[in-house]
This record gives sequence, C-alpha cells and structure tokens, in this order.
Amino acid sequence: MKKISNNIFFITLIFGTLVTISSNSWLGAWMGLEINLLSFIPLMNDNKKNLLTSESSLKYFLTQAFASSILLFAIIMLMFMYNNNFLLNNNFNEILILSTLLLKSGAAPFHFWFPEVMEGLSWINGLILMTWQKIAPLMLISYNFIYNFFMISIILSMLIGSLGGLNQTSIRKLMAFSSINHLGWMLLAMMNNEMLWMTYFLMYSLLSFSIVLMFNNFKLFYFNQIFNISMMNPIVKLLIFLNLLSLGGLPPFLGFLPKWLVIQNLTNMGQLFILTISVCLTLITLFFYLRLSYSIFMLNYQKNSWMLKNNYNNKMSSINLMFNFISICGLVMIFMIYMIM
Repeated sequence: MKKISNNIFFITLIFGTLVTISSNSWLGAWMGLEINLLSFIPLMNDNKKNLLTSESSLKYFLTQAFASSILLFAIIMLMFMYNNNFLLNNNFNEILILSTLLLKSGAAPFHFWFPEVMEGLSWINGLILMTWQKIAPLMLISYNFIYNFFMISIILSMLIGSLGGLNQTSIRKLMAFSSINHLGWMLLAMMNNEMLWMTYFLMYSLLSFSIVLMFNNFKLFYFNQIFNISMMNPIVKLLIFLNLLSLGGLPPFLGFLPKWLVIQNLTNMGQLFILTISVCLTLITLFFYLRLSYSIFMLNYQKNSWMLKNNYNNKMSSINLMFNFISICGLVMIFMIYMIM
C-alpha cells in the first residue's frame, strides 16, 4: 500500500512541475508549485522512525510555504494594480517574485534552509531535491530577469557554495553546498542563453544521479564511513572519487563540458569580470573534492585481509557502472564523435 501511495505522490510531483512550466499565467505557475510541494512532503517522510526526516520535511514545508505566500501576494498585487497576470512592469513586484523563486530553488542569499533539509533526507529524496525540484523555479526565474539582482545572487551562490563545503564532515551537506555552487553557474548561463542553462542542468542532473546512486548503494553519509569501508573494492572507491572530480568540473571529465560552454559564452559576450570570479570560486569546490579524494587514497587506515566480500553485486550495479562510465568518459566520447563528424 505504501509503495502505491509513493508512486501516486511521485506522479503528482512530476505533474506539478509540468503545470508550472507549461502555465501561461503567474497564478497557474503558483498552483503548479503548490501541487509539487504538497506531493514532495509525503515522499520526504518515507522513514517514520528517523526524527531527522520529519524535521527536514517540516523545515522544507515552512520555507516553501513562506515563499509561496509571498509569491501569491506579489501575483495578487500584480493583478490588482495592473489588471495583468503575466507581464511584469513594476520593479518592486519583479524583485519580490524573483526573491521568492530564488528561495524556492535554494540559491544564495536565500539558501539557509537547503543544507539543513538535505542533512535529514535519504539519498533518493536528496537527489529529487537537488535536481527535479529546481526545474520549476528556474524556469520561472528565466522569465523574470533583473541584471543587478542576478549578479548579486550568482556571486553569493558561488561564494557560499564553495566556502560552505570546506568545513563539512557530512556528504549530504557537501552535496547541498555543491548544488548551491552549480545553481550559481546555472543562473550565470541563464543570463546569456536559454538553451545553455538547460544543458547545464541536464549535465548536472546526470552527474548527481551517478554519484548519489553510488552513495545510496553503499549507504555512505559521512566521510569517516568512507575511511572505514575496508571491504570496499579499490576500483569502486576510485569510481566514487572520479565522479566527485567530474562534479567539481575537472577537465577530462564530463562535468567540465557545461562549464566550458558557459565560459566560452561569457568570453564571447565580453563578461570577463564575472567569469574570473566564477572560475576562482569553483576552484575552491574542486579543492575540497581533491582534498577528500587525496586523504581517502593516501592516508593509512585499518584494512582487513579477510572477509573480502564484494558489496557491489546487486541489481543496481550495471546501471551504476553505466552512469559512472558516462560521467567519467563522456567528454572524451563527445570529442571523438565531433572529430569523426
């Protein structure tokens, strides 16, 4: 019975997002966001025994309900003052709507709820929060462009996303700060090109799916668990950290491709100041991924020479390995196809 209800909620979650992105009025978009929110809350509470899950779902509900109420207020004000349900022609209204959408997506300076909510979720729910739940707000943000406000949000998202992850011991919080950093890049891509941020989002979702599947498979939530897994196959451990480096945007991997496209686009547009800041702050995120990878491979830790059971022989392994291959070798494959054509 529980599985059926979860499937129904998951379908309405998808339906809510589709209502928002296909809506032709702000009120319709708001309704889609509400359907999406009310479908995700029961999915978050899948483990009744875990108090952190209940706490996370409550925090998520309160922040999203607060954002929704302000968004509805701005929409009603728009309709009363201008008798108009889609065009924005008032700066205050624009800033109000953009702020609520940035709060819903978890971009800085409205990011405070995001790492806290991620900390209490299971990996699959965390993946939904990092990827699918961002589609509707980002699509609405792309309709509502204020240059100065965008610039502040982009720089703050990249700064907080890179510095926030430096002192973390929880992998879920690290992924949350990484997501905030990537959100800054998506907003940067959105400033110049509609197709570019969608491409970035698709690549980011693919990389997140690949690495979250891996963490979920081995039930890894904290760094010390990775140090203590003496049974883990070294090749699998290598795959986890190549995936992390790909997510950070290291050049030979697929994660570098969307950043490369954004860098090229910004160079063509002559926006070198914001480009320099973005690249420098992303190097910090790459530093904490590298630090984690280095310490896990180079430091001594206790290792059993018996009971060498491979935990990787389950039904998800083939899917997982396929996504790992795409994440690690995707850029090389794309380059080779391009050369042939």
